Amino acid sequence: MKQRNRALDYLTYLAVRCTAMFFHCFPINSNLRTARLIARIWFNFPRRFPILGRALAKHRARAEEHIRLAMPELSPAEVSRIAAESMQSLVMLAIEVLFTPRLITKWTWKRYVHPVNMPPALRALLDKRGCIMLTAHYGNWELLGYVLAVWGFDIVAVMRPFDNEYLNDYLMSQREPSGLSLLYKKGATSSMSDVLEDGKALCFIADQNAGSKGLFVDFFGRKASTYKSIGLLAIQHNVPIIVGCARRRGHDFNYDACVTRVIHPNEWHGKPDELKWITQEFSTAIEQFVREAPEQYLWLHRRWKSRPKEELQGTPESPKGITPQPDTA
Repeated sequence: MKQRNRALDYLTYLAVRCTAMFFHCFPINSNLRTARLIARIWFNFPRRFPILGRALAKHRARAEEHIRLAMPELSPAEVSRIAAESMQSLVMLAIEVLFTPRLITKWTWKRYVHPVNMPPALRALLDKRGCIMLTAHYGNWELLGYVLAVWGFDIVAVMRPFDNEYLNDYLMSQREPSGLSLLYKKGATSSMSDVLEDGKALCFIADQNAGSKGLFVDFFGRKASTYKSIGLLAIQHNVPIIVGCARRRGHDFNYDACVTRVIHPNEWHGKPDELKWITQEFSTAIEQFVREAPEQYLWLHRRWKSRPKEELQGTPESPKGITPQPDTA
């Protein structure tokens, strides 16, 4: 691993803390208006500016390319609109992460979060036999686990720590007030099994690129590398998989907490390839809720970065617009 510049990391941390202090001087919805303005500048920043202009233009181009690949039926104007609003959603999320511990408590959550089709998830949680909960880089993916922890459930979220240890410790501390437990992804396989055996809920962001060793399933009609561990854990522990999202209502800090699919063990028992069936099923469930509000998806995310071996070898059906390349992550 490349050695980090601790002084630079600490300066970055101080900059984030100062920014947070500034935004805490204003109401959340005023800050979200500011966030949308920042995102519009980001999206429309002139390319002619050296270095910064070209770098920001690449972000816009990547988001638009991914939207075109996923939904080729959209017009150029619609692609541009979705990309712009997706970048707004990301900046708004960054602001909301700073405010969530202050706004979401066991007394106030009803002002901001509206449960939708939650009984299936609540039954699984109350059974205390363990379950797996999945969401995606969509809406406010930080909010779901936080709210469930505030409700008093034993929630353990699997995450990749930030490389900047100062920033990582700060953001971890923002989650502590809810009682949400965090588990670092690297080397956590045995700990994940312990969580399920203890009857707790294990939470993943399930649309991350899993590299060349992942399981390739369809996502928006294209092969996407997906982690095998989710399906393997579900099979090993015979626990349900709950797919859901926190979908923004309008432009304020106001969300629907939705359960969109519950995959029960009896559904995959006896399938020819249980692991692939499970992985495809939850990927399809994620795709379905993304299609309902595609502007809330993180299209900057390189979901299709890794390609199947047949594409790397130049055999049929390399997705148009994606250059096959081996994964180096």
